[in-house]
Amino acid sequence: MIHTVASTGSTNADLVARLTAHERVAEGDWLVADRQVAGRGRQGRTWFDGTGNFMGSTVVRPAPSDPPSSTLAILAGLAVLEAVSPLVPPPHLAQLKWPNDVLIGGAKLCGILLERVGDAVVVGIGVNLTAAPVVEGRKTIALVAFGPAPNRDTFAAALAHCFDLELERWRGFGLDPLLRRWQAAAHPLGTLLLVGEPGETPLVGEFAGLDSTGALQLRLADGTTRTVHAGEVQLA
Repeated sequence: MIHTVASTGSTNADLVARLTAHERVAEGDWLVADRQVAGRGRQGRTWFDGTGNFMGSTVVRPAPSDPPSSTLAILAGLAVLEAVSPLVPPPHLAQLKWPNDVLIGGAKLCGILLERVGDAVVVGIGVNLTAAPVVEGRKTIALVAFGPAPNRDTFAAALAHCFDLELERWRGFGLDPLLRRWQAAAHPLGTLLLVGEPGETPLVGEFAGLDSTGALQLRLADGTTRTVHAGEVQLA
C-alpha cells in the first residue's frame, strides 16, 4: 500500500519515528511525500525537494535466513534501475554505480538512504522525475530530460512493484544472482573511480567488480586490489 502525504520533514524520519515508538509498519507499505522540507542524503546532505519528483520510504524486516541487510543498498539500486529503464530512450542508458547510485550519462538520477531501527531497515529513495538539484562538483539529471515527466503516482506504483520483486529474489535465490545482475548493469570493468569521504584524499583505482558480499573491488595502480566496504564513490 502506498500512503501519500502533502508535506513532511522526511519520509525516512517519519518511519524511523514510528518504528522507534513501536508502531507496526508493514513491510511492503510505502510513505510518499509530495514535498519534503527536511529530506536527507548521505553524510547528512539535504536531498532536493522538487515538486513532482518521487520521494518515499519503505521498511524491510530482514530475517536471520536472509542475505546481509547491508546488501539492501544494492537491492534498492537495482529496483530503481528496473523502474526507470523503460523511461530512458536509446541511445541513453541507465547504469549503476556502487553501492546504489543510478546514473544516466554519468549524471546522478536518484538518492538512496538506509537506516537501521532495531530489527528493521528503513529504505528511503528519491528519484528526479521533473527536476534535478544543482550540486557543486556533481552532474545531476531528471527523467524530464527524455520527454514528458513521468506521473509521480504511476512511478511510485512501478517502483514499489520492482522493489517487492527484487526483495522476493533476494530472499528466494540469495545474493549471488543479485550481484551478477548488479555488475551487468554497472559501468564497465576498468572504469576509473575515486573513493573517499569529502575532505579526504581519494583512493584512485579501476572498477574490478564486487566481491561475494557486495563490497567494491578497486584495482590500484600498483596492481593490487583493494576491497571497499564504505565510502563515497565518484567517476574519475
